[in-house]
Amino acid sequence: MAAGQGVPQGPMPLPGVAHVVAVGSGKGGVGKTTVAVNLAVALAKMGYSVGLIDADIYGPNVPMMLGVTRQPNVVGENRIEPILSHGVKFISVGLISPGDKPMVMRGPMLHQIIRQFLQQVEWGNLDYLVVDLPPGTGDVVISLVQTVPLTGAIVVSTGSSVALQDARKALEMFHQVKVDVLGMVENMSQMRMPDGSMLDVFGAGGTERTAAQFGLEFLGSVDMDPSIRKGGDTGMPVALAGRGSALGGAFYEVADKVIAAAEKVGNEDVVEIS
Repeated sequence: MAAGQGVPQGPMPLPGVAHVVAVGSGKGGVGKTTVAVNLAVALAKMGYSVGLIDADIYGPNVPMMLGVTRQPNVVGENRIEPILSHGVKFISVGLISPGDKPMVMRGPMLHQIIRQFLQQVEWGNLDYLVVDLPPGTGDVVISLVQTVPLTGAIVVSTGSSVALQDARKALEMFHQVKVDVLGMVENMSQMRMPDGSMLDVFGAGGTERTAAQFGLEFLGSVDMDPSIRKGGDTGMPVALAGRGSALGGAFYEVADKVIAAAEKVGNEDVVEIS
C-alpha cells in the first residue's frame, strides 16, 4: 500500500487556534447556550481573540443571543467569513436557515456541517474557540472529537437531581471519547428576591457537590435573574457589562477558571473522570 493511502485521518488541530473548548449539558433547558455565549463575550472583553461555533444544530439560538440576523459572506473558494458581534467571531446554522424552519437531517449531514464550521470558516488566529453543543450525548459530539482535538469540555447543569442525573451522563460521554472535563458550571443557581433574600429554585449547590464527587473543578455558579434572560433575548449578553457588574461578573469568574484549567491540560495535575 502506498504511503498515506488507506490511513484513517484523525482529528487535526485548527491552524491558529490555541484552545477549543466545548460547552455541553446532559439535557436541554439548563442555560447551556447562555453560559457559552456569556463565556465567549467575557473572554473577548478580557482581551482574548475568541470564536464561537453554534453546534446546537436543532436549536441554534446563538444568533439571537448575539443580536445578529444577517447571513455570513462566502469568501474565496467555499470559505465562510464568520460574523463578528460583541468582539466574538461566530457561525451558526441559524444564520443560514433563520426563522422557524426546522433543520431535519441525519448523522452524516450533521457531521458535514460540523466539519464545515471547523475547517471552512476563516477563523484566523484565536486564543479560544468555544463550541456550544446540543444537549444530550448524540452525533455532534462524536463528529467534533473526530475532527479537531479539544482542549476540554465544560458541563452546565442546574442543581436539581433531575438535571444532574443527565449531567453525569454527559460527564461519562466525555470520558468515553477521551476529552478532559475542565469543570462544571451551575446555572440558575438561586434567585434574589425584592427583599434581598435568596430563593433556592433548582437546588443550589448540587452541581458543586457533583463536581466534587467526580474530582472535577467547580467553575462557578450563575444566579437566576430576569436580566440574564433579557440580555439573551435582545442580543446584549450581561457579560458586556464587565467584570464589576452584579450579574455579568459571575461569567468572568467562570472565564478565569476556564483559562486556568485550559492551561493545565496536558500536565500531570489535570483531573480526569475515573
